[in-house]
Amino acid sequence: MAESDYAGGAMAEQVAALVLPILADLGLELYDCEHAGGIVRVTVSRPAHAADQGLDLDVIALVTRLLSRELDHADPFPGRYTLEVTSPGLERVLRRPSHYHSAIGQLIAVRLVAPVDGTRRLQGTLVAADEHGIRLRLEDVALTEHRLGYGQIERARTVFVWGPTPKPGKPAGKRPAARAATPDPTTQEAGAS
Repeated sequence: MAESDYAGGAMAEQVAALVLPILADLGLELYDCEHAGGIVRVTVSRPAHAADQGLDLDVIALVTRLLSRELDHADPFPGRYTLEVTSPGLERVLRRPSHYHSAIGQLIAVRLVAPVDGTRRLQGTLVAADEHGIRLRLEDVALTEHRLGYGQIERARTVFVWGPTPKPGKPAGKRPAARAATPDPTTQEAGAS
């Protein structure tokens, strides 16, 4: 991998080299690795074929223990640092072409370096991704598509849509209000006099 693959340059590359064999033994993948200030953040995920299994705290704790031991042995950092091991979460940061490629078909939010059509923020479905950039279909009436190079993107993330999807043929929105039970004037409650 190129040095620019991980935020934090050479230090992040060293951590990635240490964590990759550990993750391979556990059947996990390295999603991202960052080194900024005194924080080393390692983001791990399941492979695409096992993504529905998610990551529980026991797995995160195990990776943390194993990587911490490896970092103590290799000692790649001068001074103190804090190790954070995490999962990408529901709304994943998209930084590398592989991140975008794995998010094709999902709703994403993009902040641009410079405005396109008068706006720096776009949200839509990621239609395509390659080594040079992405194609984003906006949620407007015309379903406008934008081709964006990675150099145009300041930051991007997937967007998790909360709540159930509407049933086919039913518009999204509020549920109909429940009918209030109205008493029948022809009946009386037992025990009433």
